[in-house]
Amino acid sequence: MSILGIDQITYGASDLGTCRRFFADWGLKLVEDDATRLVFESLNGCRIAVADPAQLTALPPAFEDGPTLREVVWGVSDEATLRALRERIAHAPGFSDKGSSIGCTDPNGMAIRFQVSVKRSVDITGARANTWDRRERIDQSSPIYERAEPIEVGHVVFFAADLAATEAFYAGLGFVTSDRYPGRGAFMRCDASGGHHDLFLLKTPDGKRGLNHVAFTVRDIHEVFGGGLHFSRCGWETQLGPGRHPISSAYFWYFRCPAGGLIEYYADEDQLTEAWTARDFEPGPTVFAEWAIDGGIDGKTRRQKGREASGKFLTEKP
Repeated sequence: MSILGIDQITYGASDLGTCRRFFADWGLKLVEDDATRLVFESLNGCRIAVADPAQLTALPPAFEDGPTLREVVWGVSDEATLRALRERIAHAPGFSDKGSSIGCTDPNGMAIRFQVSVKRSVDITGARANTWDRRERIDQSSPIYERAEPIEVGHVVFFAADLAATEAFYAGLGFVTSDRYPGRGAFMRCDASGGHHDLFLLKTPDGKRGLNHVAFTVRDIHEVFGGGLHFSRCGWETQLGPGRHPISSAYFWYFRCPAGGLIEYYADEDQLTEAWTARDFEPGPTVFAEWAIDGGIDGKTRRQKGREASGKFLTEKP
């Protein structure tokens, strides 16, 4: 049985005009557009839908007030996996069976579905790196990206009211815990072999439920920077970044999202196998980020927000 990753997410948000511009600037392709719903695609066919709850009443219920994520669709490898998952969730709240997809509501109140994955294979090459012991880029400069084109939705992060129950639910579906903040958070991947996490569950002191962020995978660290700079030039607000996570090793850049929560470009996360042993961490700022730029980098000056660039050379004085 193999769950491959996220095939589709659906936001519930009323300001479709702002969301249309936001996700187009983010680098997604608009494939459906009407008065009730927008649908975008990433490079590999992962879908990002934004629906107006006032117009599309069939949306799954929200697990928090305001614009937020309403549904996550997980892609599986084959019909045999879908049949096995059908047995596992048949008695879960909100169970539905449409033949080609099955669904339920997880213990945190998020609607989830499973379907045989419709994402397509893509031939994408990231930048090669030169390290002291390995020279992989010869007679070639690293790329500079004018903007990002996300490959897929790589992971979602939720505030979970009952962390233990929600982690156990996903473990029962075959998810594997990669690392933990004991009693406070669980990083989970949807198969034993894969990226560091497809799902991160986080418990806050007040026990709230909700969306923290949705993360989009890009080719390499240079696309994180190029995408973030373009997005900054478009006028969207950085929450934090660029920076680097010590736990997953990924480079990141977070922005505020009008469809709910935050949105992230990321690249270069750890790849794990069944040989990996989950680690325990104490939450803290240095555990969250090895380094990070508060407020982001201005896309025009290429400096930290509020810093002016002057002179053609560093030695020139303003």
